[in-house]
Amino acid sequence: MNYNEACGYMKKAAERGSILGLSRIRTLLRLMGDPQDRIRVIHISGTNGKGSFGAMMSSVLKNAGYRVGIFSSPAITRVTDSFRINGYEITEQDFADLIGDIAPFCEFMDEKPTEFEILTAAAFELFVRRECDVAVVECGMGGDLDSTNVIKAPVLSVITNVQTDHSAFLGSTIREIASHKAGIIKAGCPVFFGGNSEEAYEIISGAAAGKGSELFLPDYSEFSWSDEGFSLDGFSFTYRGESLHIPLLGTYQAENAVNVLTCTEILRRRGFDIPSKAVRSGLAAVKWHGRFELLRREPAVIYDGAHNPDGIRCAADSIRRYFGGRKAVLLIGVMKDKEYGLYADMLGELTELAFTVRPDNPRALDSILLADALNARGMKASACESYEEGAARAYSYAKEKGLPLIVLGSLYMYRQFTEVLEKL
Repeated sequence: MNYNEACGYMKKAAERGSILGLSRIRTLLRLMGDPQDRIRVIHISGTNGKGSFGAMMSSVLKNAGYRVGIFSSPAITRVTDSFRINGYEITEQDFADLIGDIAPFCEFMDEKPTEFEILTAAAFELFVRRECDVAVVECGMGGDLDSTNVIKAPVLSVITNVQTDHSAFLGSTIREIASHKAGIIKAGCPVFFGGNSEEAYEIISGAAAGKGSELFLPDYSEFSWSDEGFSLDGFSFTYRGESLHIPLLGTYQAENAVNVLTCTEILRRRGFDIPSKAVRSGLAAVKWHGRFELLRREPAVIYDGAHNPDGIRCAADSIRRYFGGRKAVLLIGVMKDKEYGLYADMLGELTELAFTVRPDNPRALDSILLADALNARGMKASACESYEEGAARAYSYAKEKGLPLIVLGSLYMYRQFTEVLEKL
């Protein structure tokens, strides 16, 4: 099987949609020899912050000398970027070989696995083949019924935070959503919760106690930073008297950094050898796309994959932090199931003009409907017929006015936007 054939096979699997549950993935993995049981895993759930946390944690572990596998979702540029070894994306041939080997097992099954289930199985198989010392694995959605939740004894379960998102699948309240996220907690295995919701904490702490799992929370006592620590070059702060730097933008990276450093201490207690110099160099070298990422400086062009209310709130905080009193130009596209009516309330005062587009995804909201919703709430918005038109108009307007351009919404737009930006 070559790469195009592998992508074609996955496209067919995608037609089955998203179906929560573990029966299919367990059957598939059993046919494959249960590769998930042969590697150490740090399992990450949470509404926001999973990707940034995973990127930082894996970079620290890599710099400590470990061979690290990473599985993240959704893919930002192409399917291969969901799979990384020591930070490096696998090749098209690597992906083709994995899918080619797994496909016969899928076809043998009466109930065929979904696209994400096959990708999950491919990740576990990849990590075994590459003899990874540890794997950092993100949940796709929720926790208890997510296909990654087949790990019997993770070295650490991480729940970054709990906010409202994917309500159609996970419920409309924090308690309901937290119950799903807490499903990744395993008996006797440590769990870390990095959020600040009392309701979520009550659910997660109860689940941890019920399974005899020690619960850890962020330790801010050793951390300090100031407003000056945030710049377009990244985030600088002090930990245990040492100056550290992360080349990632976004005010929320402060919380992510606290979470990573607290979890580093937990891993040390679990037997991982992580010297302080590995923490410093790992954080300084971290790379992660699509999270308040600076793509250009003149004018400033930033891509942020904020797609739920908490993500949009964090994006608004970051716009205020990095650009002070200046308003921004927005390019925005969302999925139909998002609470996009709230975006105008959160971003209206920060926006000069919003250009709306329809992402290239079957679940995407029409650009006219999005513009109408934003205009109805007082945000000046203009709908664009195509993504290319929207990106070009937004960039030209920002350049003419000398304002930053903030691209918000689905991560599915990232590749599309960067390709257009290269031509402008």
